[in-house]
Amino acid sequence: MNDSAAVSTVDVFALNWVNRQARLGEPWFFAQTPTPLSSPYPIAFNDDVAALLDIDADAARAAGYTQTLAGNCLPDGAEPTSHRYGGHQFGVWAGQLGDGRAITLGDIRNARGQSYEIQLKGAGKTPFSRFADGRAVLRSAIREYLGSEALAALNIPTTRALAMVGSDAPVYRETVETAAVMTRVAPSLVRFGSFEVLFEARRFDDLAPLADHVIGEHFPELAGIEDDYARYKAWVEIIIERTAGLIADWQAVGFCHGVLNTDNMSVLGLTLDYGPYGFMDSFDPGWICNHTDEGGRYAYDQQPHVGLWNLGRFVQSILPLLSEVPDDAVAMGQQLLERYRGIYDNAYMARMRAKLGLIDAREDDRALLESLLKTMARDGADFTRTFRALGHVSSAPDAGDAPFIDEFADRDAASAWLADWRQRLGDAGADDAPRAERMRLTNPKYILRNYLAQNAIDRAQDGDFSELERLHALLRRPFDEQPDNADYARLPPDWARGLVLSCSS
Repeated sequence: MNDSAAVSTVDVFALNWVNRQARLGEPWFFAQTPTPLSSPYPIAFNDDVAALLDIDADAARAAGYTQTLAGNCLPDGAEPTSHRYGGHQFGVWAGQLGDGRAITLGDIRNARGQSYEIQLKGAGKTPFSRFADGRAVLRSAIREYLGSEALAALNIPTTRALAMVGSDAPVYRETVETAAVMTRVAPSLVRFGSFEVLFEARRFDDLAPLADHVIGEHFPELAGIEDDYARYKAWVEIIIERTAGLIADWQAVGFCHGVLNTDNMSVLGLTLDYGPYGFMDSFDPGWICNHTDEGGRYAYDQQPHVGLWNLGRFVQSILPLLSEVPDDAVAMGQQLLERYRGIYDNAYMARMRAKLGLIDAREDDRALLESLLKTMARDGADFTRTFRALGHVSSAPDAGDAPFIDEFADRDAASAWLADWRQRLGDAGADDAPRAERMRLTNPKYILRNYLAQNAIDRAQDGDFSELERLHALLRRPFDEQPDNADYARLPPDWARGLVLSCSS
């Protein structure tokens, strides 16, 4: 049904628009009106995210939301903007980039005092579109909608997806596709590249206002630090901690971002910009989910290192905020960055111990984990299924081992590892039920495998959005057994091995 014809009886977007970005203005945010989209129709509306924004989801469906979320009409009080940023792409400074196809309707504050940006991705050209059309295609909108909500359900920091609308308007990529606009929601969409573009242009006086804008709204714990340099230093420390924790989260669920350029890195530690991302099937530490990444810069096992490299570019860009003496600022920046590896290692091991059902930390835990991962890599064992199956294994030898061992070609090696794991559990393993429950809430049964997303895309391109709805509902509860949906946890079919993703995804 095309709800653009519906008669609106309530303004569901009569929100508390505060428009922080519009107030700050240029050279950071530029006034920009969306380009109308022809004959938009509804595809999806997310009740969970609507609740974050104080939007009545039922009222939005009844009143009709497509004209607003297609960018065809603006909510009263909204002041749309596009954001200017730059970035290092595949290790090379790419210059000014910016919101080339995304327009933020404005910023709202909900009844709980939380602030969010509401952005239309695919809403038309901006000053930063360069030679592009400013549109998004249906397949990429579906991938971001599902991907961001899948990570949110896994308790991983991410942008969120409120809604998706479509249109039969043609969009030209490798082939002719149809248009879609996805409504993205986040506390802030400021990136590492937001500061880099100012530094590279030597607009050092413009760094502090943007930093103060972000800190004032999203880092209230720093408000009591009166000294500017000390406050900015504390801010950078938090960004390093959040970035390290985010990448540890990704590694623990087998998630690969695919394009970890600095313009895709959030200063809030959010997963940002879903392009050729992927959840790993067979465990391969060198897995590359983006076939455009021929050198493997953003492979799964490289993500922790790239996180540090990107933080290095960010810290470099805000050096004038750390000290008025350049050499002192550089020394302080290096000291801050040196903390990353330890923070990341601790975060990663904490998450992996939880996946193994271990409560306390011991020095030989890394060896136990690496032994399992090496066996998984050698056999091509499925990352998600293997850890999920481990949660069903008892501490008693040979008690229900089959689901775990069946994931391996070398069953003897899997059995030998289980013996080491049981020995490590020790006395704590005697209480199986609480451990199994903890592992269930740590190791998901359902992830957004590429073939599942592709199935939803194929049906949607034929006008059937039922699989999109079904998959979204499934991924909202990734840790639950959901026996009626058990097929969604099976190994990928043979045809799925040929799926490739690129930066156009």
